[in-house]
Amino acid sequence: MAKILTITNQKGGVGKTTTCVNLAASLAATRKRVLMIDLDPQGNATMGSGVDKHSLELSSYELLTGQADARQARLIDTPAGYHLIGANGDLTAAEVELLSLPRREFRLRMALQEVGDDYDFILLDNPPSLNLLTVNALACSSGVIIPMQCEYYALEGISALVGTINKINQRLNPALKIEGILRTMFDPRMSLTRDVSNHLVDYFGDKVYRTVIPRNVRLAEAPSHGLPALLYDKSSRGALAYLALAGELIRKTEQEEAAADAAEKTATEEMRSAEAGTEAVKEVN
Repeated sequence: MAKILTITNQKGGVGKTTTCVNLAASLAATRKRVLMIDLDPQGNATMGSGVDKHSLELSSYELLTGQADARQARLIDTPAGYHLIGANGDLTAAEVELLSLPRREFRLRMALQEVGDDYDFILLDNPPSLNLLTVNALACSSGVIIPMQCEYYALEGISALVGTINKINQRLNPALKIEGILRTMFDPRMSLTRDVSNHLVDYFGDKVYRTVIPRNVRLAEAPSHGLPALLYDKSSRGALAYLALAGELIRKTEQEEAAADAAEKTATEEMRSAEAGTEAVKEVN
C-alpha cells in the first residue's frame, strides 16, 4: 500500500512545489513507484514535471468531483518517470463544487483507494493556504512534509501549521502525523539561518531531516525548462540534496515498516500464548 505524503506549508515561497517535484523525481530514480498529484490551481508542479497544464484532458479537478477516476486522470509518461495527476485553473472551481458534494473532506481519499497498491509513494502538492483542497490532502495522508526556510517568520508559520495538523488528526484523520521538516534555501553562512535551524532541532528533534536543501541556481532554473533538477543538471547541489532526501525518506519508511511488522508478530505470539494458557486451564478444570 502506498505511503501518502502531503507536502505543504501555509506560507508561500518556501520551496513546497520544488520539493514535491524533485522528491518525486528522486524517488522514481531509485526505482520506487511514485504518483504525484498537483492540488494547486496554479499548476506549477504540473509544468515543472514537463507537462503543459493547458493541454490536460483530465486533471485533479475531475478526480475530486468524481468525473474521472485515478487511473483515467493519471499521466504515466512524464520525463522523470513518475506518474502525474496534473492541475490547472479548472481546479479553482472544485473548491466551490466540493461544498455541495457528500463527504467533501474525503473525496481524495476515496479516489485514491483504487490505486493505493500501484505505488510505493503518493506525493501531494498543495496551494499555500488552508482550504478544502488542502483539507482533502491532509485527510488522506499518513504524513506531512513541511518545507521551510530558516527565518524568523517561518517559525510563526510552522506553529500555525502544526495546530492545523493536530486539528485534522483529531477530527478527520487519526493516522496523520508530521513526517518531517525540511530546511530549504539553506545558507549556513547566515547566523539567523543557523539559529532558526537549531531551534527547529531542539523542538522537533528527529522530525527534522538531516538533509538540507541549499540555495542553488540550477534548482531555481530547472522549472523554467519543465524539468526536475535531476534531469536538468544531475550533478548540481540541489539535485544531489533531493536524492539524499529520498534516501533518508526510504530508510525511515523501511525502519517504520520493520518496527510495525515486529510489533504485529509480538502481538500475535502473545495472543497465541494467552489462548494456549486458556486451553490449559480448561483441561485442568
